[in-house]
Amino acid sequence: MTPRALLGVADVPGGPPLKLFRRGDDFTIALERNDLMSSRMSGSEAALGTMACTRLAASAAPRLLIGGYGMGFTLRAVLGVVGPAAAVTVAELVPGIVEWARGPMAALTDGCLDDPRVTLRIADVGAEIARGAGGAYDAILLDVDNGPDGLTRPGNDGLYGAAGLAAARAALAPGGVLAVWSAGPDPAFARRLARAGFAVEEVRLRARANGKGPMHVIWFARKR
Repeated sequence: MTPRALLGVADVPGGPPLKLFRRGDDFTIALERNDLMSSRMSGSEAALGTMACTRLAASAAPRLLIGGYGMGFTLRAVLGVVGPAAAVTVAELVPGIVEWARGPMAALTDGCLDDPRVTLRIADVGAEIARGAGGAYDAILLDVDNGPDGLTRPGNDGLYGAAGLAAARAALAPGGVLAVWSAGPDPAFARRLARAGFAVEEVRLRARANGKGPMHVIWFARKR
């Protein structure tokens, strides 16, 4: 088997560094001993984008917030289904992720960060959500950890607690959708979503677009 090569290390504010590896044409971003994401298993990240968009009210100019960028699969999926008047804000906390997107993973990025519909902010998505209070977004898509816990950094825990969910709800327009990706189920989080005033739909799907790989979960929580 071809050994995987370390391409870079990126500092994470308030957490351990991320590492980018390549084996052949495949990329992996790892945190310590955990593989956070892989270009071989992108189907559920793309589904986060497309399935969230199908749950939006009809609008020629939807406003979406994506946190974070990762390998860009969610962003590219969103751009493939929204129209030319859409506005997509991407909040990525780690500058090194963006450097990798424009460097060794440029072929994966496929120019999506330069799309005129996209605004990239090197920022904590929690801060961007707080800035959106008053209904700034039609959808908020979160894929900043392996699920609703702060694996990447403890500070991410605040996104999934009562206060973080209340902030997300305040940043959504009426009927807006909060979509949260997870590597596995979390019944307690689903209950928190419901208590926060969302109508909750849980979707389980395979990691790969061909229907193979481990089972992942996406919650689609509509603001009531």
